[in-house]
Amino acid sequence: MKIALLGYGRMGKVIEGIALERGHEIVLRKDHGDTYEGLENADVAIDFSVPSAAVGNISECFATNVPVVSGTTGWLDQYDEMVALCKEKNGAFIYGSNFSLGVNIFFELNNYLAKMMANLEQYNVSMEEIHHTQKLDAPSGTAITLAEGIIKNSDYSSWTLEKPNADQIHIDAKRIENIPGTHSVFYDSAVDQIEIKHTAHSREGFALGAVVAAEWIQNKKGVFTMKDVLNIGDSAIR
Repeated sequence: MKIALLGYGRMGKVIEGIALERGHEIVLRKDHGDTYEGLENADVAIDFSVPSAAVGNISECFATNVPVVSGTTGWLDQYDEMVALCKEKNGAFIYGSNFSLGVNIFFELNNYLAKMMANLEQYNVSMEEIHHTQKLDAPSGTAITLAEGIIKNSDYSSWTLEKPNADQIHIDAKRIENIPGTHSVFYDSAVDQIEIKHTAHSREGFALGAVVAAEWIQNKKGVFTMKDVLNIGDSAIR
């Protein structure tokens, strides 16, 4: 499989290493300011760039008829626009706030726990996410996905980084050097606390998932998620 890497920072380089180990060829390594020359030769593109570049990268893939897997977060205010463009161009698209197998299982566990806790009013939910200092967006896309899972399955209406109202989930977003990603969900009452937590030990889990998604989306059309790739839970757009 021929892969175009859109974004050639630390994650891009880890993805490259895993792709090469799995026998794939890299036909484009696009960093900031580079052209898209070579994209037309790719079977799949993997976008791990920056929020300001993601929409342009994804749009260019649709224009070039190249399936695209995007793990860039911080641009989701234009997600619906990209879904519409994908359908218009008869393209193929996977967005994931996190491509790690463990995190996608964690998403399902979070949804299930939220359903269980929905009628227990004595518990208040809050979240914490910790990432490396190079991560530009806060909260992380993974934290937002977790919060949306709770909101979907409870009476909470939104999340906030500020002091929360009664129907808001507080997310404490921390940036600490050399932390690949840690996410915790807390249910606190006056007498106890329930916590679920996922800790990434390296970036390789994210990178492997992205390459597996790229392998899966070849020769497909439509908008997919990691639930489709891994065949877990109910398929959903986000």
